[in-house]
Amino acid sequence: MTRAEPQAVPPKIKTGSPLTFFAGAVSAFVVSCGLAFVYFFNPSTHGFYPACLFHQLTGLNCPGCGSTRALYALLHGHFQAAWRDNALFMVSLAGGAIWGTRFLLQKRKNPGLNLHVPTKFVWGYLAVATLFTCLRNLPAFSFLSP
Repeated sequence: MTRAEPQAVPPKIKTGSPLTFFAGAVSAFVVSCGLAFVYFFNPSTHGFYPACLFHQLTGLNCPGCGSTRALYALLHGHFQAAWRDNALFMVSLAGGAIWGTRFLLQKRKNPGLNLHVPTKFVWGYLAVATLFTCLRNLPAFSFLSP
């Protein structure tokens, strides 16, 4: 009688989680609905968009003031108007798109990669947003105000 050699166990095949796909599909649907809503309803003429509480209380523009109008202009292809409404939003949107695309390309190569935003980047962005807020409320930089 011969001894049976131990058989090697084949590696498990990793499959994507159905919950991940569902979360991605729901997120894409919600974002698409939000963009369609802004596309069809001009924030300058429709009063149901929420008003900026910071602007109502202080009379000053926060870093987000004009972002909805900028998104509306951007969705209609009016890049100069979008830039005038909120330059920080436009730069942030472009930077986020580049960073997100880069992350997704890296994720394809390394599926175990997790989303990580360096703390230095967060603090740097907050400093830029604070500077933008201060400048857009000064008379000399009124071109930054929506």
